[in-house]
Amino acid sequence: MHRFYVEQPDARGRYPLTAEDAHHARKVLRLQPGSEVELITGGKRYRAKLTEDDLVEAGKELPSTEPALRITLLQGLPKGDKMDLIVQKAVELGVFRIIPVQMSRCVVHLTGPDGEKKRARWQKIAREAGKQSGRCLVPEVSLPVPLSALPALTAEEDACLVPWEEARSAGPLAFARAHPHPEKISILIGPEGGISPEEIAALPSAFQPLTLGPRILRTETAGLACVSALLALYGEME
Repeated sequence: MHRFYVEQPDARGRYPLTAEDAHHARKVLRLQPGSEVELITGGKRYRAKLTEDDLVEAGKELPSTEPALRITLLQGLPKGDKMDLIVQKAVELGVFRIIPVQMSRCVVHLTGPDGEKKRARWQKIAREAGKQSGRCLVPEVSLPVPLSALPALTAEEDACLVPWEEARSAGPLAFARAHPHPEKISILIGPEGGISPEEIAALPSAFQPLTLGPRILRTETAGLACVSALLALYGEME
């Protein structure tokens, strides 16, 4: 079933499609008035029907697709278009928020207009990925932040994890056993070249190094692997 994100209803309780979505519905999907669609608004989703004039009429509310566990992905800025892939797949998996992080081994440095331009692109990718996967909420993708900003941004998290190739202690399973009911978790992923020992040492004590096994994962793999493991361990993939 085709899905559409909509904002506020009109005076008659119907929801107008954006101009882009209306064009896509009519010209690409060839949908007609009366076609059944899925409407997503205000963090909820509904079975709905298209009406005349590119409006959607909500029907029965459908079960939420959002995980109870809210994961924030703190992603060290990778080079090239890897961040596009990371945003897309992280949204599909169910992350709540994505924060790009400038770190010492980042090749890419985004500030000012360049940072805002990239953020707008990533937010659009997040919206499309959310629509494709049936997310009730579109995760926010923030502007890139320095590593020093993380303590303030993660102050309310139940746990902060740092998958690191030099970690030799607990992995996701051990963490889940020790923390049976977390609600909010942040995961910090290094860029190409990883997180430096100096950066690990400078992180607040709330950040716990975590192993993802004996194999070295690329930056675009590590975060997605950790998110997948945690969601599975906490029953969000059942």
